[in-house]
Amino acid sequence: MKQKIINDIMQQMLPYLNNSQLQKLQAVVEHSLYGCEIIDNILDEEDDSVRLVEAFIYAKRIEGCSEKTLKYYEATIHSMITVVAKCVRHIQTDDLRAYLTEYQERNGSSKVTIDNIRRILSSFFSWLEDEDHILKSPVRRIHKVKTISSIKETYSDEDMERMRDYCTELRDLAIIDMLASTGMRIGEMVLLNKADINFNERECVVFGKGDKERVVYFDARTKIHLQNYLESRTDDDPALFVTLKAPYKRINIGGIESRLRKMGRLLNIDKVHPHKFRRTLATIAIDKGMPIEQLQKLLGHKRIDTTLQYAMVKQSNVKQAHRKYIG
Repeated sequence: MKQKIINDIMQQMLPYLNNSQLQKLQAVVEHSLYGCEIIDNILDEEDDSVRLVEAFIYAKRIEGCSEKTLKYYEATIHSMITVVAKCVRHIQTDDLRAYLTEYQERNGSSKVTIDNIRRILSSFFSWLEDEDHILKSPVRRIHKVKTISSIKETYSDEDMERMRDYCTELRDLAIIDMLASTGMRIGEMVLLNKADINFNERECVVFGKGDKERVVYFDARTKIHLQNYLESRTDDDPALFVTLKAPYKRINIGGIESRLRKMGRLLNIDKVHPHKFRRTLATIAIDKGMPIEQLQKLLGHKRIDTTLQYAMVKQSNVKQAHRKYIG
């Protein structure tokens, strides 16, 4: 209890004193309380951590975060609170550093995972600070975790043609071309309806993260394969892509992922999954000279840094650019 009082005093004085003054204040307070017996009041302040987490989730929902993201935020924060076993108002930097370290050791988590947790906790405590529930976020002094930048794999032209040749179902061929030519997220594609497709302009409107609306475009080959697939359908379901067997209903993300994984195994193509089509499109666009700002809009990224992570510039192009502009 004594240490809690000292910590509260120090935290409240953080905005007004420099490090040297804070150290002097801490020494004075500890000296003044030395020998004093402080009995913890049973009627101590109520732990309102649950209420504060709920309020934070409400705020993020209003900002437009998806329900999937909100559930991830909520689970991550509650997991931390359970382990640290303190009211969020009293959690300190050292508590969070210890939590992140123990979490990584216990779960064998990657640096990327740990930094994702740090980022979520930073968002939560920054919100508490902005809303005047705490004086200063304890995450401020926990810096971004350095991670190794790895080159993400993309599909080669040969991979794409082999996958197209493998398809025995018009639906699967249309799905592959739709993902490859639009660069849309798999979650965006499964929500599309037949009425959303504008064949004349070769475009459609999708709802991305945070229900943000944007237009994506597809090529002539995708148009033909998509029309062939829709003409072959005998059901009246409004969904753009449906299951192959009756009762026909909108296909889900898991159905497409498992279909692509099976295809990858049979064709001996490494890591076949929907998101790889998106990364491939970004890489091709950059290699062919598309301005990064336009690619950002096409992919529906809020921050251009995210777009840059998707775009893997080929080393051969770097060599050519060096010869053109420097050598």
